[in-house]
Amino acid sequence: MTEEAKESISTKRGLRRNEILPFTLDFLRGRWFALFASFLIMASSGSVYLFGTYSNEIKTTLGYDQTTINFLGFSKDVGANVGILTGLIAETTPTWFVLLLGAALNFGGYFMIWLAVTGKIAKPMVWQMCVYMAIGANSQNFANTVGVVTAVKNFPESRGSLIGLLKGYAGLSGAIITQVYLAVYGNDSKSLIFLIAYLPTALSLIFICTIRTMGPVKHPNEHRVFNQFLLLSIVLALLLMVKTLIERKITFSKGTNAVITTVLCLLLFASLYISIREALVVWNIKKQPPTAITIEQSKSQVVESSEETSTKPTSSEQVDEKIEKSCFLTVFDKPERGMDYTILQALTSIDMLILLVTTIFGLGASLSAVDNLGQIGESLGYDNRTVTTFVSIISIWNFFGRVFSGFVSEILMVKYKLPRPLMMTMVLLFSCIGYLLIAFPFPGALYIASVIIGITFGAQLPLIFAIISELFGLKYYATLFNCAQIASPLGSYIFKVKVTGAIYDTEALKDVAAKGLAAKQLTCIGSHCYRLSFIILASVSCFGALCSLILVMRTRKFYQSDIYQKFRENADTL
Repeated sequence: MTEEAKESISTKRGLRRNEILPFTLDFLRGRWFALFASFLIMASSGSVYLFGTYSNEIKTTLGYDQTTINFLGFSKDVGANVGILTGLIAETTPTWFVLLLGAALNFGGYFMIWLAVTGKIAKPMVWQMCVYMAIGANSQNFANTVGVVTAVKNFPESRGSLIGLLKGYAGLSGAIITQVYLAVYGNDSKSLIFLIAYLPTALSLIFICTIRTMGPVKHPNEHRVFNQFLLLSIVLALLLMVKTLIERKITFSKGTNAVITTVLCLLLFASLYISIREALVVWNIKKQPPTAITIEQSKSQVVESSEETSTKPTSSEQVDEKIEKSCFLTVFDKPERGMDYTILQALTSIDMLILLVTTIFGLGASLSAVDNLGQIGESLGYDNRTVTTFVSIISIWNFFGRVFSGFVSEILMVKYKLPRPLMMTMVLLFSCIGYLLIAFPFPGALYIASVIIGITFGAQLPLIFAIISELFGLKYYATLFNCAQIASPLGSYIFKVKVTGAIYDTEALKDVAAKGLAAKQLTCIGSHCYRLSFIILASVSCFGALCSLILVMRTRKFYQSDIYQKFRENADTL
């Protein structure tokens, strides 16, 4: 039966009354509802992208200088990107436990920060604030691992598009959470910290039993369905962008923000309709009587299965094989690209080393730019409302960068056999333009730079995650993509704390000395504050692009093959 015939049959009839309950239970246990739940969790998991919004509140309330704020940002990046333990937990425990643990970390970390900022507890030491920040940010790894890994294993042939969508919602979550907090609390940064403590926690607990790995299933026109999800998410992003730009001229009331937030929620839940519709397609196809062709195919599959079983080694032979091929003994005995690597095989491969170096320079520079955006706006003379606009623009364009890199790289790879790392090379080169606009600003340059930095920052993560799944297999994907993120906080520490923060404080001290004032709070005003820093960021991004280009040359033959063939062969047939 063709894909078009299946869909035609499935859409001609609805549900009988006695089928509603069985279908509902099947839907709630199915992969389409799990995908919808992943969208919502990812849409609330991007609290780390709001650091630029509430960092000034922490700086003012607790009396920190810019280097300390940057060190807090570094702690956030460490927590958000060091997820090896998260991956190992996900490999050995059910997904509900991973979500539960992530919810506990999210609430515990950000709730303690909120208590400190509101003065409900004694002023913490800097190292304590760093621990709270790292714990809260680390909860993002649990949401990412559950959402991304289960979705890729359930929809392996659409992994590029799917990772782009999921990470896109995470990138957009900064603007979504900002809109919710404006509707509920008004313009109060302290309440924003409280909101990001309880909202992601609540959603994780609601969907704690629905997200799980179920394996791939052949579905009619699956790619078209993801295009519909993409269209829906773009409408959501455009609405947020229009609202953000209008807000520069008009101050919205709390009631108006509540109406806008309601519309956003409706758009988010519109994906539930698509999920129900596609689950109904599967439900109706399964109820169709088998055709002669289907019966013949089933017989042939049984014959092939019996032949494979007869050629499999006995249990004692399998034990001997496992002993002979211990993970420590086969570290340097690498399988072919695309096969399932062990964790040690992947981490010691040259491809992974190149990818890690690219991540250090690429994401490290991007994180430094994003987390300093609030102070950059202040140094260039923008007011607080405009600075909030910059942060929101970063979140929105972060979304577009993620979905763009996911869908476009998927098209280039499947149709034109271009290596996915080539997209990474182009993204890093494009990011240099944004850094140079901040180094040499002109009127309106910061708006353009926010767009470029947001797109390029968002585009990198889906590409990294997809490349890892393609080169090293899905068996240990939960651990491997979390391992790759370790390079990000290393680059963040170097370029944000040791470069950007240190240069900013040096320039601020020069300004204070020139004015003959006491250095109570270091604040630098002028375009010179970040000029040298962002020239350095542009340079290191160019080096990251060069490293990515080396990976392109190494993997070009692999990407010229049909890398999804094995998943099509192993998918369950409706």
